[in-house]
Amino acid sequence: MVKGIYTAASGMRAQQWKLDAVANNLANVNTDGYKRDQVSFKANPEMLLRRLDDDGVWRHPFGSADAMPVIGRLGTGVELNELYVVHSQGAFKETESDYDAALSGKGFFSVDTPYGERYTRNGSFQLGKEGYLETKEGYPVLGLNGPIRVQANNFKIDKEGNVWINAEYADDPETMVSRQDNEWGQAALLDTLKLVGFERERYLQKMGSSFYRANERSGEPEILEPEGRPEVHQGFIEAANVDPVVEMVQMIEVNRAYEANQKVIQSHDSLLGTLINQYARYNG
Repeated sequence: MVKGIYTAASGMRAQQWKLDAVANNLANVNTDGYKRDQVSFKANPEMLLRRLDDDGVWRHPFGSADAMPVIGRLGTGVELNELYVVHSQGAFKETESDYDAALSGKGFFSVDTPYGERYTRNGSFQLGKEGYLETKEGYPVLGLNGPIRVQANNFKIDKEGNVWINAEYADDPETMVSRQDNEWGQAALLDTLKLVGFERERYLQKMGSSFYRANERSGEPEILEPEGRPEVHQGFIEAANVDPVVEMVQMIEVNRAYEANQKVIQSHDSLLGTLINQYARYNG
């Protein structure tokens, strides 16, 4: 009977993990570039129930064997298997700001932080005091050649992630190229956004502010080649991939499952108390 209490308690603990993930998703439903958390569980090993009033020892020339008949199985609860991030595509929100950018496809922006290089899908950028393209936290966005320095209203980012500036403001006139689709007529290639990918992106570690850190499970970042790079959309931001309706339904399911396990513990506790009192009455 005590085993049933521990089994139900493990179910309550599992629902607590799931509730934490759902609550975090709902809290970040309006966070740009946020990717929702998902939990998965696994069952603890089951126990075989055997009939104990039989002589279950069977002798044979090589020793003995347990021959008590199996009458069923007893579950021993569940435990958290893993907590991972679902990197599905979020919807685009148009901002009409030249500093904002959204990625369509798998990949991450690279950002230089005091703690090392970090990665994000949040393309809500701004122009820093020194003219660098930065995140809202003031961390410079990286290109293939380092931090990207631009001028207000004087740069464009194409779908390949190339950053173009007016040729009149180019430091090196030799970098000028013809751009038929550019309002300036001629533009200079300043740099290319450093977009990276991971072998197992679901295991990236969240660092807050929509930043991720690589680890052994995710693998090291790899700079994406032109044929494998996501499309960059200037003037847009990727919204969180969280559906509030789905998360609210999951929260209701979690609460009901938690209450069900709670009632199981209460029932076991009541039966255990009755058993102890009756034993004391007849053997007192």
